[in-house]
Amino acid sequence: MNRKNMEPSNRNIDMGSRHLGRLFMQFKQLERHPRVFGDAGPLTPSEIHTIDAISCEGGILMSELATRLSVTKGAVSQIVKKLESKRLVQRTPHHEDSRAVIISLSEKGLMAFHAHRELHQNFYKELSDQLDGNEIEIFEKCIQKLTELLKK
Repeated sequence: MNRKNMEPSNRNIDMGSRHLGRLFMQFKQLERHPRVFGDAGPLTPSEIHTIDAISCEGGILMSELATRLSVTKGAVSQIVKKLESKRLVQRTPHHEDSRAVIISLSEKGLMAFHAHRELHQNFYKELSDQLDGNEIEIFEKCIQKLTELLKK
């Protein structure tokens, strides 16, 4: 059956599915390319999102960071090692538990965090300038629903 002979709801599902596929492909392409955030130099998406996750607390345990990023402790350890070599994060011993280590952002890491946040805010502002209030509300709801579906 060709697309012209499809029921309208099936055509909508087909088109929506194609649009989602294209969107996912664009996200995949973005994930492959490092970006420069302030003076931090080029950072991969996983590096900058790790910086973002650390900044939420000011300092975070490795295990908490792994949970927040939904990755293993080993994966977090590797990325923290990279960020540490770039002088974006620092490790400090936990004041109560000698086995635990707190990860926090350095001054350079904090600058990268702010540059990343500004990039997101500018993108969202540009998008919201093209939508009315109702469309923004629908967009937000769609993002929330999509996020929930992707967790399944």
